[in-house]
Amino acid sequence: MPDGRRAKGAARRRALLDATLRVVGRDGVAAVSQRTVAAEADVPPSAVLYYFTSVDDLLVTTLREVNDRYCAELTELPSVEALAAHVAALDPAALVAEYELWLLAARRPDLRSELTRWDATVDALAARLAPDRAETVAAALNGLYLRAATTGVDAEAALRVLRTQD
Repeated sequence: MPDGRRAKGAARRRALLDATLRVVGRDGVAAVSQRTVAAEADVPPSAVLYYFTSVDDLLVTTLREVNDRYCAELTELPSVEALAAHVAALDPAALVAEYELWLLAARRPDLRSELTRWDATVDALAARLAPDRAETVAAALNGLYLRAATTGVDAEAALRVLRTQD
């Protein structure tokens, strides 16, 4: 396949994944269908099944890509201050969609490894940034993500929470 076709295919696949997140965030996992995602991505409905074996495959791929992104971002954070800034910069609308996908994983044994991977990443980050209070920081980070999805959190408040001692 020529490079132009590959680039177009990659862009279309990315558009479908991004559209899936928007649909999930707006209407929930149950609203994800071949037609709704295709309409959101402004592509023909057949494109969904061209790039993904099923709508379930689309959801699972979206979950894994979200998890990949967050795990990579967390791994790179150099300090508790950077972590607080990261949390404050999270997009609440995107987080709602991502929580929906994480809840889907919690209900499905075949996807629980994604939750385990998230927990391992958070635990490793907490152990690296605050070894004397790693469990507290890991729990606080999970809570801050939820708060960022619901009511929002600023960097100063996130830093206060992350610096709290046992």
